[in-house]
Amino acid sequence: MDDSHGVGDDPYAPAKAVLDGGGFGSDPVETAARLDADDPLSGLADRFFTPDDGLYMDGNSLGPASDAALASLDRVVDEWREHLIGGWTDADPPWFEVGERIGAALAPLVGAAPEEVVIGNSITVNVHTLVGTFLDELLAGNGPDRADSAAADGSWDPDVEPAVLVNELDFPSDHYAIRAQLRQRGIDPDEKLRVVESRDGRTIDPADVEAVLEEHDDVGIVFMPTALYRSGQLFDVARIAEAAHDAGAYAGFDAAHSVGAVPHAFDDAGVDFAVWCTYKYLNAGPGALGALFVAERHHGLTPALAGWWGHEKATQFEMNLTYTPADSAGAWQIGTPPLLAAAPLEGAVETLREAGIERIRAKSLALTDLLIALVDERLPEVAIGTPRDRDTRGGHVALEHPDAERLSRALTDRGVVVDFRPPNVVRVCPAAPYTAFADVLAVVDRIEAILDAGAHEEYAASEGGVT
Repeated sequence: MDDSHGVGDDPYAPAKAVLDGGGFGSDPVETAARLDADDPLSGLADRFFTPDDGLYMDGNSLGPASDAALASLDRVVDEWREHLIGGWTDADPPWFEVGERIGAALAPLVGAAPEEVVIGNSITVNVHTLVGTFLDELLAGNGPDRADSAAADGSWDPDVEPAVLVNELDFPSDHYAIRAQLRQRGIDPDEKLRVVESRDGRTIDPADVEAVLEEHDDVGIVFMPTALYRSGQLFDVARIAEAAHDAGAYAGFDAAHSVGAVPHAFDDAGVDFAVWCTYKYLNAGPGALGALFVAERHHGLTPALAGWWGHEKATQFEMNLTYTPADSAGAWQIGTPPLLAAAPLEGAVETLREAGIERIRAKSLALTDLLIALVDERLPEVAIGTPRDRDTRGGHVALEHPDAERLSRALTDRGVVVDFRPPNVVRVCPAAPYTAFADVLAVVDRIEAILDAGAHEEYAASEGGVT
């Protein structure tokens, strides 16, 4: 990447200035053009496949293919053709180590050691196995052990049924999985799945997480998102982890809506475990493998969902009937990894690492700065449902409109790919690797044209489906 711009001469300052100043002091077209001309990541877009005649603003649901992702996929297909079963040992690199190898490549994006991250399973399967593992630890009398938190002394009263703390704005499948894990242990989820309520229907105040922990002394796991899927609110991971440990609870996170767009520091924050998918901001393709983080202090535990691919590698093929977990995050792999669902991630993550997650974050914030400022200036009918504070803003912006569903369909028919989230949100994701500032301006132009003409009113509300 072009390193001609140092940190001191911030190329994205004009976008921040527009939002902080409350309006445009110059022509928005000139502002966008200046930002694009100075953007050190501008050349990255040529490596991604997005519509030539459209605007792709849905990378927070599914990232586009890149030349690097397709190249790593093609390589594995060629290895399958050439080596057949021998690919597990003779491919370069061997397939046998794919979960750990790509996990190590992902580790710097989340602030973890290489052995703390692995790819495997799906994100929901990883919620099942990790929440289940730490519920089992609590039921065995083992709580979190954190030297800087007196309550996290490694012990738990095994006579107390542990509760799991979540929030009402979570992605639903996290709740489905946690409820199932509670039920499987004879714990009533209606009693022990505690839910932090939102004050505004958009965000979760971390003070409310802390208040629930103060009120209830049976919370054994705090499981929160790093970013909310609807509003894009970015959570303070370190604050929530500290609050969990101060209450004697494990701290777990669903990082699906931030990894690849936001740098994380899971080790420094004291996170116990985390899960995420790789097909959003990591651009690894539809159905790509999930990823997980388990802090080194928990390595050696027996996963709740044990499978042969999580066995210690040195003796895995001895086919012993007694399971010996790997002494790494690799223990939480379950079945044989689907190589064709893993291969694109290898190229995709190397592209992001080359760009630099800090620079990706800087551009992402500038893109959303510009988007919010343009909506404020030109779309009085649209409200911003995403926090304006950069420290609490993820990679997409929630545009709220009473006819959001019909607006999203009108945009799609006009070449702008976004998605709708009930009841009133159009999510717009100007992802840093492949989105230009001029693209953001074009999106707002098309929204304005649709609303001014009432073109969205021609659409009937749908009865569901994929958005």
